[in-house]
Amino acid sequence: MRIRDQIKRSGYFWLPQNPDKKIPGILSISDGGNIELEVVGLFQETIAAFNGDDDIQTIIGHVEKDGLVTLQDCFYKKKNIAFGGISKSLVYVNKAISGVAYVEDDVIKFNTVSFSVEGISEWVAITGINVNYGNDYKTATINYTPQKELVYNLIDGFRLHIFFGYTLPNFSSTTEARISHQAYFKLSSEMARDFPKFSIIIHRITQFLCFAIGSTVSISDVSATSNDITINISKGKTRPANIKLYYPSLPFSEDEPVIDMNKFLFRFSDIRENAERVFNKWLVAYSIIRPSLGLYFSAVSGDHKYLDGRFLSLAQGLETYHRRTSTETLRDEAEFRSIVASLLWNCPKASRKWLRGHLYHGNDINLGQRIKRIIDPYKSYLGSSKQRNKFIRGVVNTRNYLTHYSEELENESLKGPELWVLCQKMEAVFQLHLLQQLGFEKSDIERILSNNHRLKQKFNEV
Repeated sequence: MRIRDQIKRSGYFWLPQNPDKKIPGILSISDGGNIELEVVGLFQETIAAFNGDDDIQTIIGHVEKDGLVTLQDCFYKKKNIAFGGISKSLVYVNKAISGVAYVEDDVIKFNTVSFSVEGISEWVAITGINVNYGNDYKTATINYTPQKELVYNLIDGFRLHIFFGYTLPNFSSTTEARISHQAYFKLSSEMARDFPKFSIIIHRITQFLCFAIGSTVSISDVSATSNDITINISKGKTRPANIKLYYPSLPFSEDEPVIDMNKFLFRFSDIRENAERVFNKWLVAYSIIRPSLGLYFSAVSGDHKYLDGRFLSLAQGLETYHRRTSTETLRDEAEFRSIVASLLWNCPKASRKWLRGHLYHGNDINLGQRIKRIIDPYKSYLGSSKQRNKFIRGVVNTRNYLTHYSEELENESLKGPELWVLCQKMEAVFQLHLLQQLGFEKSDIERILSNNHRLKQKFNEV
């Protein structure tokens, strides 16, 4: 979670089971969603508590500016007891819920969760700002029209909203007129759900933006509402209270990404007519190929300091992707089971367990065959048959060497610039397969390739 300006709030804090004992402290929330609570003393100042026999899973607080706050999944990072003096202890907090106090046994459920993602406004590229210049370009008229919310039905009863927040100029200002416009996501559910169910979808939507934008982007400005928690806005009228949420979400990079629209793999305009289908295809695909997606994102996010690590993530990711999307085997399954049964029957009893272990994956196709199947739909982008075979050998030999470090494979494995070029092509093939998972037709993929210089360059590296 991106927190651009560190939040520090002084207040009093207590345990739900002991509301009469309130201790002063400072709540700090920093970039990445890292939350710490520094308190004076301990919530339970006993020898047993100091030795670890305490329960501070949930802490309630009342802080400046924000009022009530609930801190969840807490534990001490540092404990201090000063007999007769003043001591400070440090508590790690996994999640902060600002604006409401829950007791420990409460089941916290929400109906909506809104959030921003870095680059979403540029990716959606819908704005109500219109600027008209005079003929001499010395005068300008600026108009703003609020944009309508877009709503899509997702699997499992969720709805995804793309809505637009804005601010208009201050009436009293005579030296500046500013209009801001920002796109946001919102997940809604008619049935109240606990936050972990929302956070799973939020994570997958954020990864979707990472893939489309081509950078590691993070969420920010997370807020929730519950139909059961309302505030009065006028006589006899109420609205759901706005509840702010802070937690260490993934993906996250310490450096804010540079959002370059020219490097987007695809934009919202490319999927707008079929956006609901594309979002749902991503969510369904994510549940099937999640391990390979994790490897893909670790390879492209810059997490690996060394090229070897990036290559291994891509190689394992492609292999896992094929395993998750193909049932191809060397032989018919019934025929293979018959062969295994015959071999085990004729094997000495003492060695059967050993042989069974070696035959367990005996019907799997090897890595080279999997890579060949993976590149087949896009083989024209990888050059001639000779060049494709070189690509496959490069992947297999380098993976085998880096996995087993066998001396006879060292000369066959790729290193330096050659390995970097191989990684570029592997990443590009991965991207085309993920586009296919989203429902992009061959003509759509060809159009993206022709318009996306960054993707085209990966295939053209030599």
